[in-house]
Amino acid sequence: MNDLYLCALCGAKTQEDTGERFRNQFLCHDCLEEHTVLCTRCGERLWTDDNAGDNSTPLCQSCFDRYYTTCDNCGRVISNNDIYYEDEDDDNGYCWRCYEDRMARRRVILDYYTKPAPIFYGDGPRYFGVELEIDGGGENGSNAQELLDCANGPAIERMYVKHDGSLSDGLELVTHPMSLAYHLNEMPWPEVLQKARLLGYCSHQASTCGLHVHISRDAFGSSETGQDAAIARVLYFVEKNWLELLQFSRRTQRQLDRWAARYGYKEQPRDILDHAKKGYHAGRYTCVNLENLETVEFRIFRGTLKLNTLLATLQLVNRICEVALFLSDEEVKAMSWPVFVSGCREPELVQYLKERRLYINEPVCGEEEL
Repeated sequence: MNDLYLCALCGAKTQEDTGERFRNQFLCHDCLEEHTVLCTRCGERLWTDDNAGDNSTPLCQSCFDRYYTTCDNCGRVISNNDIYYEDEDDDNGYCWRCYEDRMARRRVILDYYTKPAPIFYGDGPRYFGVELEIDGGGENGSNAQELLDCANGPAIERMYVKHDGSLSDGLELVTHPMSLAYHLNEMPWPEVLQKARLLGYCSHQASTCGLHVHISRDAFGSSETGQDAAIARVLYFVEKNWLELLQFSRRTQRQLDRWAARYGYKEQPRDILDHAKKGYHAGRYTCVNLENLETVEFRIFRGTLKLNTLLATLQLVNRICEVALFLSDEEVKAMSWPVFVSGCREPELVQYLKERRLYINEPVCGEEEL
């Protein structure tokens, strides 16, 4: 009759051929399975707590130090022969999966300072380019590609994605220049915004996101003199109606002071433009940024993933452009906010103005901002 042995861990009685001696102790088969592992490289048996690898690749410390490392992104244990680097001088090594994701990100998510050649959609010269910041869903290539798949097609590029260091863990969505009609009817904003929400992004509800609208300078006139006169009226309108636009923007005054500071009210439109041109200290972080050679940029709006809000914002900017183009300095100076909004007819803009209590005392309840 075979002798019975007591397991050093659980105390079970078992025959020698159903257990094993380990570190001068006898362990039953179940305890061996539960409390020890075999080194993937050399086959040495280890206590589970002494595993220098991971669950899928158990390793003794000696083999780990000589032949293995961990991915600097996901922490997975990988062989030294299976390390991938983004650049030759990169000290961070990655497993194949993380390397592919990071390379896809580099291909799909453009550097902040990269500016592709513009592609114009719709009838000009009044084109609008949107920069929409979204946050909280990750800055990774797969998410960016899904959003691009919503916006673009096999032979059409309407939008690209950029890195933005002001975001915590998000992306900046940038459209090519489009007419207002194209934004409203052809640009698949419903699909893009829905996809962003499904991927876990937010915009209004993040404290980091803005919605910037660029207007082509050619929309303000064919000559520099004509452009300056219209742009001066834009600046005057913004300063004169600052409190209403602050309410429209969904930002706080403190946020605007940081990201979209005002120039300061002056009696004449041209005086505000001259002040801006003299090198206003806030640089591009102004309510209406004039530093771009080809565009004028509205920076006052908070980001949003709500379709009606996005479209209403574009319609408001368009309406301001029309006022600046077709009214004289004196007419703009005389125009009150109620008169301005009484001329708004677009359903999305009217709805939003009512939601924000800005439309001739006709408040309505709207859906939550996202």
